[in-house]
Amino acid sequence: MSRLNVNPTRMELKKLKARLDTAVRGHKLLKDKSDEMVRRFSIIIKENKRLREEVEQELSKTLKQFAIARSVTPAYRAETAFSMPSVAVSAECSTESIMGVEVPKVDLINEKRADGLPYAYSEITSEADYSVAQAVALLPKMVQLAKTEKTVRMLADEIERNKRRVNALEYVMIPQLEETIKYIKSKLDENERAAIIRMMKVKNKA
Repeated sequence: MSRLNVNPTRMELKKLKARLDTAVRGHKLLKDKSDEMVRRFSIIIKENKRLREEVEQELSKTLKQFAIARSVTPAYRAETAFSMPSVAVSAECSTESIMGVEVPKVDLINEKRADGLPYAYSEITSEADYSVAQAVALLPKMVQLAKTEKTVRMLADEIERNKRRVNALEYVMIPQLEETIKYIKSKLDENERAAIIRMMKVKNKA
């Protein structure tokens, strides 16, 4: 391990010891933070997996229901009916902090359901009613899934950055400081022994 290019003085030794203490404390704090972030990440990714499985399963059912509705409804009527919104939803977007990482927070508010379905009952079959109702019920879960997946990506990026910092301290900075401190101590001891020898020689001559 290469050492720092510094003068081997007691003042420099004191400074390097202080830097080493700070680096060791910083390494411990970053390591603890990294461990806690991985724990939180594991919880969120399990929730993300559960949500994705639920959404994919319910979306598959909804699409099948839409396919059935289209098969028993004239194409132009189905396109017109399904292009009209049956619900209006507002989203309140903000952020929340997870271990210092600002992640998205989305709340659905002011959900206004239309009076009945957005088409005449005489024009569309009951299969369409079921498919529209399923799509409306699925919307909040899809928003939640999008928020959770974005959170997972942001935490994964932060964990990776934090890991690089921990490794830089553990394998580069701390060993480098330790090596430099060891070098300065050896130089100071060598200078001290040389000074003692000179004093002894001067005393003997006197």
